Amino acid sequence: MSGGVDSSVAAYILKEQGYNVIGLFMKNWQEGENCSAEQDFSDVSKVCSVLDIPYYTVNYSKEYFEKVFEFFLAEYKSGRTPNPDVLCNREIKFGNFLEHALKIGADFVATGHYAKIEQKNGLYYLKKAEDKSKDQSYFLNQLNQQQLSRVIFPLCDILKQKVREIANKLKLSTAEKKDSTGLCFIGERNFKEFLQNYIPMQKGKILTLDNKCIGEHDGVMFYTIGQRKGLNIGGIAGSSGRWFVVDKDVKNNVLLVQQNEGGMLLSKSLTAENFNFIPNMPKSPEFECSGKFRYREEDKKVLVKIKNNKVYIEFKVLERAVTLGQYAVLYDNDYCLGGGVIVNKG
Repeated sequence: MSGGVDSSVAAYILKEQGYNVIGLFMKNWQEGENCSAEQDFSDVSKVCSVLDIPYYTVNYSKEYFEKVFEFFLAEYKSGRTPNPDVLCNREIKFGNFLEHALKIGADFVATGHYAKIEQKNGLYYLKKAEDKSKDQSYFLNQLNQQQLSRVIFPLCDILKQKVREIANKLKLSTAEKKDSTGLCFIGERNFKEFLQNYIPMQKGKILTLDNKCIGEHDGVMFYTIGQRKGLNIGGIAGSSGRWFVVDKDVKNNVLLVQQNEGGMLLSKSLTAENFNFIPNMPKSPEFECSGKFRYREEDKKVLVKIKNNKVYIEFKVLERAVTLGQYAVLYDNDYCLGGGVIVNKG
């Protein structure tokens, strides 16, 4: 239980279905660094009191720092843009947390994720939730068969609006609580200021593709491909149109920009590594399906080729702002076929 409305209602649904429910709250960040944790645990306590279920706290701050956050920092230092939520799900929520739950006698771990699990012929499939606007299968693309076999997603067939209605009917303290949009377990804060605590800010040149210096950046790791806000390079004499980040040269501490949406901002393909296929490797090394390359976007038609433990993905239509370090996640209609880290683009 996270202290949010989704896990609160998930616990209620499980109890209504006859499960013996225990609430577990995870502390995954150092004390004093995330002031929202105290409020979250307070809400967990209130919700569990209303639902009449026991609740406990487990602390995985050390594991989170070593397995997720250190990798997160290393990726930013190298100029890539990682997704810590995917790693957190694989390593902490459905890693350490699941192991602990099984040790204390639980049969399953349930969360407030919007996703589905389907079992067929002894295999477990990950599917999109009924509420497509809230579907979180993208963040679960690294889960394996053992993990999926022990997970329940009670909100799989429920719309978010209904979740709020249930919480209000039960008068839960989380009923109107805002959805979390911050980094996984780090919370809502100014990202740039937060990152500066771990990666020293090093100013450098903002260059156009024809090597003209038109501004100064605060550190290439603070910018993402496709970004146009916060560049502070508007109103340049003789130029018209918005400027976009198209590349980051970490070695020379240079941020490359271009005007308008085309050119280097568009890609025709990408390469992904460390690909986790669900439920197993495809029978054919080449196939068509759909995919998404960041969370908040529509699925796109793609051609997939698997060779030498790498997955090559060709777009049917040029894709905007493909970002190294993010996850390429493949789908066959509602079935999530798995995902891997984007390491190259063409």
